[in-house]
Amino acid sequence: MYLTLDFAARSDVGLIRRDNQDSGFAGSHLLVVADGMGGAAGGDIASSIAVARLVALEGESHGPDESLDELKKALADAHAQIVERAENDPELSGLATTVTALLRAGSTLAMAHVGDSRAYLLRQGEFTQVTTDHSFVQHLVDTGRLSPADAENHPQRNLILRVLGDVDTDIPIDISVRETRVDDRWLLCSDGLTSVVHRDTIRDTLKEVEDVADCADALINLALAAGAPDNVTVIVADVVDIDAGRSPSTASQIVGSAALDRHRPTAGGGGAAGKAARLTAPTDDGEKPEPKDPSRKGLWRNWLLPVVALVVAAIGLSVAYLWSQTQYFVGTSEGYVAIFQGIPQDTPIIPLHTVVEITAIDVGSLTVYEQGRLEDTIRTSSLEEAQSIVDTIEGDA
Repeated sequence: MYLTLDFAARSDVGLIRRDNQDSGFAGSHLLVVADGMGGAAGGDIASSIAVARLVALEGESHGPDESLDELKKALADAHAQIVERAENDPELSGLATTVTALLRAGSTLAMAHVGDSRAYLLRQGEFTQVTTDHSFVQHLVDTGRLSPADAENHPQRNLILRVLGDVDTDIPIDISVRETRVDDRWLLCSDGLTSVVHRDTIRDTLKEVEDVADCADALINLALAAGAPDNVTVIVADVVDIDAGRSPSTASQIVGSAALDRHRPTAGGGGAAGKAARLTAPTDDGEKPEPKDPSRKGLWRNWLLPVVALVVAAIGLSVAYLWSQTQYFVGTSEGYVAIFQGIPQDTPIIPLHTVVEITAIDVGSLTVYEQGRLEDTIRTSSLEEAQSIVDTIEGDA
């Protein structure tokens, strides 16, 4: 019996946030979710640093005894690097990230956890939260001063007591070793999922959706349907026996702020859920917007506001079009891998992308995973990045 992981990683910026500060990595040996914090200029940096340091462990041969030490050393190095980055740039004060990671070593999994991202295990129908949140609310629950039900809606549920970075001291990290069993299903996720999707719904989705990629997509869609006020990142991974004939994932996946397509917009922003979420989004002081003034004092706006809105919309469309032409993506054209300038959407009036190059790579010669990536398109911010991705695809083919 030879055990390995069949995995899928997904990340979405959500319907309210402008930037994705989550990072995730999934490979045959390593699974990581990191939720960065520190403002618009910092959270993505912190989570990317943590993932980049841990990715060095993917593909190595790990013994059960060494895997815990390797995880601890990698996280200690990431912590030091984040602290140093914040000290060298005052604008990055408070730079920090959560980390939840699993490192496969033979038939065991070494786990490292700090913050309020989570790991769940579905084993023989039993669904268990494996990690414990390092949060103020969880502390109240642990000490008997708050019930788990009340904790779900507590106003300080996002107050985290322990993270990687932030302060120049040693950070206690939860470390453990877990047994692996065939058909175990693991879920690693940021709180962008667990804060809006009920535990029972997450459990049922993991039970009912067999394919790991479809399951990860379904969890992201559930968060978007619930309003997705935060970035949401999920990794679904099954423990499989290759000798039993199951073909697992082989190509590692990087998502969120650590990925090349880090600026990919939310998958649900244009739908009804996205519009509703923006209408009810809290203001900077945490209060919902006041209703429009129905008094006579506000009647003069009835004719002026539509005109202003049209002008702003026209300017916005012009700026958006100019920006779109600075972007590139890799997709397919006439059955071959192709590079496009623009974004993979069009308007009824103006096309927003053009073909730059159609390569000689036959899409049919690629793996199903690569074909899926190309169907979804792989976004980049420069032609050089797009060409580099094509070179990688050609090498894999």
